[in-house]
Amino acid sequence: MANIYDLPLAFNLTRRYTVFSFKRYYGEFIITGKENIPTEGPVIFAPNHTNALMDAIAVHAIVRSTLPIIFLARADLFKNKNAAKFLRFVKIMPAFRMRDGMENLGRNNEVFDMCVEVLMNKKALGIMPEGNQEIERKLRPLVKGIFRIAFAAQQKLEVQNSVKIIPVGLDFGSIVKANKHIIINVGKPIDVADYMNSYNENPVTATNEIRDRLRTDLEKLSFNLATENYYEYFETATETATVSTLNELNLPENTLNRFKARQTVAERLVALESSRPERVKSLAELCSKYTIALKKLNLRSGILDKQVASATNLLLNGLLSIVTLPIFLIGFALNVIPFLAPVFIRKYVIKPEFTGFFSSLQFGLGMLTFPLCYILQTILFGCVISSEWWCLLLFFFSQFPLGKIALSWYSRTKKHIAKCRYKILVQKKSSELLVAQTLREQIIRMISDDSLK
Repeated sequence: MANIYDLPLAFNLTRRYTVFSFKRYYGEFIITGKENIPTEGPVIFAPNHTNALMDAIAVHAIVRSTLPIIFLARADLFKNKNAAKFLRFVKIMPAFRMRDGMENLGRNNEVFDMCVEVLMNKKALGIMPEGNQEIERKLRPLVKGIFRIAFAAQQKLEVQNSVKIIPVGLDFGSIVKANKHIIINVGKPIDVADYMNSYNENPVTATNEIRDRLRTDLEKLSFNLATENYYEYFETATETATVSTLNELNLPENTLNRFKARQTVAERLVALESSRPERVKSLAELCSKYTIALKKLNLRSGILDKQVASATNLLLNGLLSIVTLPIFLIGFALNVIPFLAPVFIRKYVIKPEFTGFFSSLQFGLGMLTFPLCYILQTILFGCVISSEWWCLLLFFFSQFPLGKIALSWYSRTKKHIAKCRYKILVQKKSSELLVAQTLREQIIRMISDDSLK
């Protein structure tokens, strides 16, 4: 019988195609700390968990293709027979919880034994240390399963062959929309062997020590908006203060630096809630009013961070959009079916309730709809326009880039329209815009208080 950590051809091909597609699903694919990734096991990858299967695929996307990673997922996902077959095929094992029934908890021993076997054979595990998934971007309490497995494996290994836990911080530009950014921050390995003396003396103490270390590392690698009562307001405050914090930190504006600025703002907000709870209430009121003001103006907060564009700049960008409209229309026509079909199936056929599953479903369905539509459209092109082999190849491979160009055109044009609307409001000296700008400045001032730095 094949071992779960074996790499059969079907899985290997599926994995390579999935990773290839995954990197193109996002507009920006950013990795930091790649030098911390081991080339072989025993290793446990421990990412934060907000985006269902996309979190697991992100880990697959940063390791060499010959290193199998076996993930654990909650057992209720295995209730459907077809789902269970698929999950086992992609090397995911069930982890049972109290809610799955007391009679099933004993089955974890078998799963954990298989995990230890994986590590003993110098392969890799992927375990979500939070134990569950939420869409809020904050780190939840870490469960003990990952440490139980790590210590059990280390007891059977020599000290010089340490199990390594690799913290992985994931940040998604959107957990629903495609063509946004993904940032994968890989932390320094945590050597489980370093905690074995403590574990032999007191397993509870050692578990708490290594859990605290992993949590601290994940907090540094991810965006952790650690509040129970003000999450929505803190999100607004973070978006509002990102650019001013970038300037304060003297960082050039790019996606990775914006992430660092958001981390800084989040830390200050959490500190503010802890030290001045009465002030947080005032901040929440400002954020609520600011959100309402932006909705009335039909503007996003980011537009207020920018200088008002000149009429010449707006005219040139408008002309550029008009001139490139035919390219957009071609890219849209070639990609509208494969792009919208997964969204339609997710909304009206599968109908998942939890937002955290949306992206995984749309991505998985898109892996089927895109190549299928591209093949059918290429056949149609050959029948109607040209059957020359080089024309067919050129048409087939140009469809996806044209789709990316169409998405970029749509995004750029939306921003251009917003800039035009913003300029008109400024020229009219809109009282509602003045209110929004005042609220924005008050929010930034409150977050930038020197006592919070």
